[in-house]
Amino acid sequence: MRTVPGSTDRVLVVGAGLAGLSAALHLAGRGRAVTVVERGAHPGGRVGRADIAGYHLDTGPTVLTMPDIIEDTFAAVGESTAAWLDLQPVLPAYRADFADGSSLDVHSDATTMTAEIERFAGPREAEGYLRLRQWLTRLYQLEFDGFISANFDSPLSLLTPALAKLAAIGGFRHWEPMVRRFISDERLLRVFTFQALYVGVPPKKALAAYAIIAYMDTVSGVYFPRGGMRALPDALAGAAAAAGVEFRYNATVTALERSGDRVTAVRTDTGERFAADAVVLTTELPDTYRLLGRTPRRLLGLRPAPSAVVAHIGCRAVEPPADQAHHTIVFGDAWAQTFDEIIDEGRPMADPSLLVTRPTAGDRSLAPAGRDLLYVLAPAPNTAVGQQDWDTRRNDYANHMLDTVTARLPHVGDDAEILHIVTPQDWARQGMAAGTPFALAHTFGQTGPFRPGNTVRGIDNAVLAGSSTVPGVGIPTAIVSGRLAADRITGIATRARPRAVPQ
Repeated sequence: MRTVPGSTDRVLVVGAGLAGLSAALHLAGRGRAVTVVERGAHPGGRVGRADIAGYHLDTGPTVLTMPDIIEDTFAAVGESTAAWLDLQPVLPAYRADFADGSSLDVHSDATTMTAEIERFAGPREAEGYLRLRQWLTRLYQLEFDGFISANFDSPLSLLTPALAKLAAIGGFRHWEPMVRRFISDERLLRVFTFQALYVGVPPKKALAAYAIIAYMDTVSGVYFPRGGMRALPDALAGAAAAAGVEFRYNATVTALERSGDRVTAVRTDTGERFAADAVVLTTELPDTYRLLGRTPRRLLGLRPAPSAVVAHIGCRAVEPPADQAHHTIVFGDAWAQTFDEIIDEGRPMADPSLLVTRPTAGDRSLAPAGRDLLYVLAPAPNTAVGQQDWDTRRNDYANHMLDTVTARLPHVGDDAEILHIVTPQDWARQGMAAGTPFALAHTFGQTGPFRPGNTVRGIDNAVLAGSSTVPGVGIPTAIVSGRLAADRITGIATRARPRAVPQ
């Protein structure tokens, strides 16, 4: 594995998103002096926040999986998740609501989920689920350490025994056809393939290797931190600061000073200058290449993932609270058409499929007394393919989303007020390429060593991290990308063990 040559005693991390925080913790745990420069007023990056009329909104991702990766990150400085974060399992992980009026609770426990599928679709589908679960678990075992959690210097680095094993179980076939080998109910099929929306490729065309996301959701389980998703970056930043990492907020990096093939210092719009032996850049890819003064050559142009419209809604609290799940996927009837519309045709879904998250199911303090908070996400075309004037139609579309939710989920949406709307044009104004928070689509040509790498040829001591580089999009992968960046600077380190929490 190629690493940064020369001294790496002082490391400057640009960006306090999950990738930057992960890199900072791993580097601090390995004895480096680390400074994090963040343009915002608080940590989080894409894990955004807003406080409106007594509601505490998470404006970024809301589905949290793979707590063991979070544990490893705290352990890098001898800490534990429990010392910094109140992380609770979400039970059920999801509720799937279908256009035919049926619904299914998705559980990570095998016995509970088998019984639920047998109730929902019969014993044959339940038996198929158990075999699917075994396949997803094997996929994870082969993929995580050998591919997702590893640095590659070239595509030849892929040629390992694990690659042959992954191919043998169908990892390089297509996602949906592989899942059909185990289950045939079309509704169940959606439950184990809808995650393809995260990778920006239709399930029929996506690599089956990305079904590992279905493993994370449906086998490993879904979690929620008390205090909302913002509690995760706050906890990581707190642990980093306790380990000696320095933070500079409200400072945008405007230039990198260089001497030959090395970055020597970072300058900000506040007039500060930070000398560095190495830098970790978690900025959006266009900004990263602009700062570095070079863009790697690629035979094919980069393809951005689809975007989303998010509406934050306050409403009367559900009574009793158990009547509505924490996460509900509202599937439209025209599911296959959805991918054509948002990826190829560049227009919003005619028959919306929505993710409805109710964070107040996990923490009532996120809304005023007697109220619930809803986060409603509708996949949408990015600004590269879409021709929508979202600034003009944002309110109408948000009301359309709310109407869909209240029609399908009778327990929620009473006395509703739309608090905040984020559209692809808003994401673009935040600097996200093509107006998408999901960065680059996970096509074959943008997977593994074919994805933009975390090193840049010609610059010896700059390393990249975040959603646009390896391993890819999502909370677990963003955290892993920070560790991969640290490995590029220090070499691979032995993982620390979390210390006991004082009672």
